[in-house]
Parts: sequence; structure tokens; C-alpha cells
Amino acid sequence: MAGSANTVRSPYYGDLQHVIDQLFCDPSTATVRRLDVILAVEANDLPADLVELAGLLPPGTYTRRRLCDQLNSAIAGHAWGQVYGTVQ
Repeated sequence: MAGSANTVRSPYYGDLQHVIDQLFCDPSTATVRRLDVILAVEANDLPADLVELAGLLPPGTYTRRRLCDQLNSAIAGHAWGQVYGTVQ
């Protein structure tokens, strides 16, 4: 077998990091809402897996660190770190 589905790097690898960078590009942005994250993921035409991850976020507002922790936890839980990358 050539490789498991969860170890093959997606063409979208690193794109979630780009979304995080977009959300927090303005230095005055201290927090973002869950809805902001979902809309940004959808606006960037990311795959259904990443839209699902954004949808798993509990309602509320997120600092960059808290958002990354939440997303990385979901990424690890799905074993998608090698597929999509983690965020910081």
C-alpha cells in the first residue's frame, strides 16, 4: 500500500495557517468569533475536512493562541497533522 490516507500531504497543506494569519493580520485584532473562523475557511475554499474542523469549534471568541490550540487538538484527534499541517 502506497500510504495511509492520513499520511499523504494534501495540496491544502498549510492553508489553514494562512486563514489564521488572515484573521489576525490586523495587530488590533485580539479575538475572533467562531463564525469568523468558519466564514474564513469557507471563503478560502478549503476542503470539507477543514470546514468540519472549524465547525467543531465551541461557540465563543478566541485569541490566536486559544484558536490554534483548539484547532490543533482537533487536527491531532483526526490524525490530520501530516495531511493539513498544524497552526500557530
